[in-house]
Amino acid sequence: MPINIDAPYKPRIREALADLSVRKAVDRAMGQLAERREKAVDAIDNKSMRNEAREIREQAIRDLPVLLMELETNLIRNGCDVHWARTGGEANRILNTIAQNHGVRTAIKSKSMVTEEIHLNDSLEEIGVKVVETDLGEYIIQLAEEPPSHIVAPVVHKGVKDISELFQEELGMEPTMDPAIMCDTARKELRKHFLVADMGISGCNFAIAETGTLCIITNEGNGRMVSSLPPVYVVVAGIEKVVPRVEDAILLWQAATRNATGQDASVYFSMTSGPKKDDHADGPTEIHVILVDNGRTKVMEKGYADALMCIRCGACMDVCPVYREIGGHAYGRTAYPGPIGSILTPLMNENIDIGKDLPFASSLCGACRDACPVKIDLPRLLLELRNDLSEEKIVDPLQNLLVRSFTQILKHPKCYLVGTKVAGLVSKLSGGASQTFSKLPSPFNRWTKSRVLQKPSPHTFRKIWKESQKNPQASKHSPLETPSTTGAHQSDQDIHQ
Repeated sequence: MPINIDAPYKPRIREALADLSVRKAVDRAMGQLAERREKAVDAIDNKSMRNEAREIREQAIRDLPVLLMELETNLIRNGCDVHWARTGGEANRILNTIAQNHGVRTAIKSKSMVTEEIHLNDSLEEIGVKVVETDLGEYIIQLAEEPPSHIVAPVVHKGVKDISELFQEELGMEPTMDPAIMCDTARKELRKHFLVADMGISGCNFAIAETGTLCIITNEGNGRMVSSLPPVYVVVAGIEKVVPRVEDAILLWQAATRNATGQDASVYFSMTSGPKKDDHADGPTEIHVILVDNGRTKVMEKGYADALMCIRCGACMDVCPVYREIGGHAYGRTAYPGPIGSILTPLMNENIDIGKDLPFASSLCGACRDACPVKIDLPRLLLELRNDLSEEKIVDPLQNLLVRSFTQILKHPKCYLVGTKVAGLVSKLSGGASQTFSKLPSPFNRWTKSRVLQKPSPHTFRKIWKESQKNPQASKHSPLETPSTTGAHQSDQDIHQ
């Protein structure tokens, strides 16, 4: 059973940690993706590619207003209809109007994170339009009525057995554990929808300003069918997807593919520059492009423009120790889990309370920064966002008080000295042979509910250092020696041998 993604943050995390089968599936899949990614980037001059990709995305975000105007001009010149949406709700209303004007009953959809972000499927279904996801992973979770748990591998939390049982129940498939048979079952079912759909919908990996070209990356061919078979094709794109030139899109495609799936290149890279002409055999007769803000301008205004450079490869999730333990659904009702989502979710929502805990769901180990193909310093952004949330008094008041108190202690040596003496006294008074606390009173029991706490040493480093300076030979402890967790100590003779 999937966890309750609408539950409060801490119960949600506890529920995720208790599901050992999902934790095992996520960790195994992330390990495989990370290994494939490492091999793919090691095969090229990854340092140069990261530097170039960074420059492209920096320029795109820096020159965003100018590039968006250039993109709109060239899209219109190519025969596309361009719509601007300030919010997700506005984007949905635009799409609903297009669907109603064309009498759309069935829409086929290629994988798109921005449409997950604005809950596009729900909006269309409310006006009677059947939406069918055509990416295999997205199709599986649509059948299961679950949200995706990873931006590249949406069904990473499910095992083969789960998918087999789902297909048996929803598609009437004969019992099997053969992934090839399952894929064939889904392919046959999806082909029926491809042939009768009235509208195709996709996201956009890159929108090229100089040519008005829309690019999508896929491995299954569904994106190409979505963009060419139905008479009406709608592209929903975040405003940050724009890039200046064709060569920029090509380089970012290579970077995204290597870092997302470990491939040299994706199977398909589709570039669409307008509806079909009179002499074309196929293609849509209308293309609508909806350019969505939905909080992106606010992200830039708050000083987090670097987060918008993300190319949605998912590499930060693959290496994140927190994501690998709790999975994507533990991040709540968001299209963007993991390190990048912990920044975007609270910033892009009108209500910043949504996702306010996510910036703290990070060890700040830096693995995400090292993996990012566009060199986003995610730990720095997470720290800055933590500070902003604390300054705005949005985080847990008790947590804020404890952190600020500890900060003041560390800033004042006398306070720190008193604190270490008190801690040492508490350790002595607690007695017993154990060197750890297994149970503490509130609010400190937040820690000991799930782990033990090392008892403070009665012999502080400051004390040991002073004694060693007074009489190095007679000192009970070497300055380099501290008590072990068992309470045993090596002799000076052992250390100096």
